[in-house]
Amino acid sequence: MSFVRTKCSDETVQLGERLGRLLAPGDFIALTGELGAGKTQFAKGIARGLEVDPETPVTSPTYTILNIYAGRLPLYHFDLYRLEGAHDVDALGFEEYFSGDGACVVEWAERLDGEMPDDVLTVTLSHEGDEERSVSFEGSGPRSQAIVRALSAGERD
Repeated sequence: MSFVRTKCSDETVQLGERLGRLLAPGDFIALTGELGAGKTQFAKGIARGLEVDPETPVTSPTYTILNIYAGRLPLYHFDLYRLEGAHDVDALGFEEYFSGDGACVVEWAERLDGEMPDDVLTVTLSHEGDEERSVSFEGSGPRSQAIVRALSAGERD
């Protein structure tokens, strides 16, 4: 597990951008944290790192549940806040995206009740003040653990 502290929203976006540069098809990012912790800001950074057109607004898909952005690979941005559990996701048929040709970023991933791929990078954002955030990274498999190591190596550069 790795921890990073950001001091403002821009730093949270920049950290997400660093992660986005590392992502490959099939990567699954589970974003967790309380309401207002910075999950959507972090997702905006991931979109930048995936080279999504900067003119494209990256917003939380709270009501649409899924936004798809074109970049160097597709970004499937989910927000499961309104769902009650994994059965809702099953009914919507989203699992086809979870190991597809793009990267999945899932806000409120805990709503999947463990119905995630085996190799998941869990990013937890926590309030540490008005603007400061604590961001932790934990990989559950070889690919996500390699991403955590690459992010940690970048911190020392």
